[in-house]
Amino acid sequence: MRALTTCDRTRLRVRVSGAVQGVGFRPYVYGLATRYGLAGFVINGPEGVTIEVEGHRTSEFVVTLPLEAPPLARIDHICVRETAGLGAKGFLIGTSEGGKLSTQIVADAAVCRQCLSELFDPQNRHYHYPFISCCHCGPRYTIAERLPYDRRNTVMGAFKLCAACAAEYADPASRRFHAEAIACPTCGPRLSHGISAIVAAIAGGQIVAIKGLGGYQLLCDARNQDAVQRLRRRKQRLQKPFAVMVDSIERVSAIAEANAPELALLESVARPIVLLPSRNNLAPAIAPGLSRVGVMLPVAPLHHLILHALRSAEAYAGTGPVIVATSANLCGEPLLIDNAQALRRLERISDLIVTHDRDIVTHADDSVVSVVAGRPQFIRRARGYVPEPIRLAKSVPSVLAVGGALKSTVTITRDNEAFVSQHIGDLDTAEGIRAFEETIRHLTSSLDVEPVAIAHDLHPDMASTRFAEANGRALVAVQHHHAHAAAVIAEHGHAGPALALVLDGHGLGSGGGNWGGELLLCEGTGCRRIGHLAPLQMPGGDRAAREPWRMASAVLHALGRGNEIGPRFASQRQAGCVSALLEQPGGATTTSAGRLFDAAAALLGIASLQSYEGEAAMKLEALVRRTAILEAGWTIDGGVLSLRPLFARLIADDIDPVGGAGLFHGTFAAACVDWVTRSSRTTGVNTVVLSGGCFLNAALADEIPRGCSAAGLTPLVPRRVPPNDGGLSLGQAWIAALQISQQSSVRGVSA
Repeated sequence: MRALTTCDRTRLRVRVSGAVQGVGFRPYVYGLATRYGLAGFVINGPEGVTIEVEGHRTSEFVVTLPLEAPPLARIDHICVRETAGLGAKGFLIGTSEGGKLSTQIVADAAVCRQCLSELFDPQNRHYHYPFISCCHCGPRYTIAERLPYDRRNTVMGAFKLCAACAAEYADPASRRFHAEAIACPTCGPRLSHGISAIVAAIAGGQIVAIKGLGGYQLLCDARNQDAVQRLRRRKQRLQKPFAVMVDSIERVSAIAEANAPELALLESVARPIVLLPSRNNLAPAIAPGLSRVGVMLPVAPLHHLILHALRSAEAYAGTGPVIVATSANLCGEPLLIDNAQALRRLERISDLIVTHDRDIVTHADDSVVSVVAGRPQFIRRARGYVPEPIRLAKSVPSVLAVGGALKSTVTITRDNEAFVSQHIGDLDTAEGIRAFEETIRHLTSSLDVEPVAIAHDLHPDMASTRFAEANGRALVAVQHHHAHAAAVIAEHGHAGPALALVLDGHGLGSGGGNWGGELLLCEGTGCRRIGHLAPLQMPGGDRAAREPWRMASAVLHALGRGNEIGPRFASQRQAGCVSALLEQPGGATTTSAGRLFDAAAALLGIASLQSYEGEAAMKLEALVRRTAILEAGWTIDGGVLSLRPLFARLIADDIDPVGGAGLFHGTFAAACVDWVTRSSRTTGVNTVVLSGGCFLNAALADEIPRGCSAAGLTPLVPRRVPPNDGGLSLGQAWIAALQISQQSSVRGVSA
């Protein structure tokens, strides 16, 4: 047998892009190369993972590579080219390359089944260790300071590996081979309090703050009405619903109804909060006046340890524990992640504050999802999903989009991907603005991009707009409802014209008016308003958005029944003045769909005031048992949709709140379908984009798309980002990036 020469061996250089760092991809490649007897190396690099393999079975290696990838990995592209053989021996994991980054960090992942088994195995060295993780689970985005995703570039770099962890980290046969967050009780992070102290406090009716994956959470017994009420008072969250956590998927049915897609979401690696029909057997203060409850399963090992210990407590014998799990902050402020701040700011809310010494680089609230028409719909996109990118139809310039003022997110484009940040919150506090700016800094740094322009809302008084104007980069202003529509267009990669039905609470119109129920014609970077809801007065201006009885008064006035305002809303001190206010010319008006929901809720006696955004609309929706359509319940004239006949019926004496809620939802949905269908015939455009915060309403989100499909139209709905203002930044980024691309093309032609 002749000696093997370098020329007899094939050496391949393989570049893999996508979510391939921090997911156990290098150990996977090592094992695969070893299986096929190949020499070479694998390293993290700027573009993802670089592999060189040499041997007789390289073709089998390349074929198998995408088929058996780790569960958290996502391969976008594999590039293979031949190089000269080196006669190398052995396969190793090399030092990461530097350079301009085009890879990404993956989202945080819930504890995997294997780690969970070890967590409760008394013979395992990770027994009851609240920071157990491996290549398939644990923190990623929230602990990464920069790329490449190596231990030294995360907060875990502060913890020196003990001998046992170092051995696992270096062992190709271990599940923790090159697991960057590896730790154990000997060398890893530690809690400030034991599990027994946490459990005793919760079982005793106290409120506990714990440091979770993406920030601090507040926990208490969800069946203890007094504890939940105290949490509301201390957190200054009077009515807004709380999410709850149960210890297993089997326990969900005890508190809520769930179908197969909802159960699958609950058990997914992202572990979001899922909105489910409530069985109403928890403390009444959990979700006052609502028919759905947000439910989640344990995310981190600490959650499992707490719930496991609670299950063994005498107080929960036979029922199983259900705990409130809500963000640890004062109402309206961003999630806390810093230990010192948490100890200072939570001392008046929590009876016990549990910290640990693993830092959180960037905050990430729990994601909130519902299932509509069998498919998930985001209400809040954060932990578990961010920073997973949204693939765009083409490569575009790098743009930063700063979103709106409520439910804030930011978006950065890089090549043909858009990275939408985690939910930041409202920008009406100094803490909120700091969190907003820090999110921009972290996302820009981790993506290694320098945006050429900033996209923002038209409204000049938004904190996000002021940030954009002070930044010194080129600016692109995008109208609010155009951004809502463009987010869906970008997500679906739609080319060509589209009608857009955008229903929300408020957005500054292109002419300066108060918009919120709009029918748009969108094509390319352009947008034209071709219809809107009939304008309605807003007595008291912005105050009417917080006091639904004022919008109901405007409806009564419009129907010529202003004399009924005082008697209907006698409990409101200013009810007697509103009629005179409505008679005055030049008052504020709105085309907002959200304000129509407010008016209906107040007229039906469901909610006259609201303590959080959307409260009246959510309580109105909660009463819907079945929808009904009022024939001739609307009119359309010159593109203007009026629900005047419907409201005339809602104020009749013979209609109850349940029947009225069903009639309002069914008629409004049918009216919107009629409106869109007529516009499609006029314009010849059959694709319809549906967006805006009102599409968080399950009845509208189900019936309007179905109605459009039945009419022969193609509805596009948001799936990757929320329909509310959490999706604005994606739409802004897409429009701005397209505008800049077009301008560059024009300059190129001129040159």
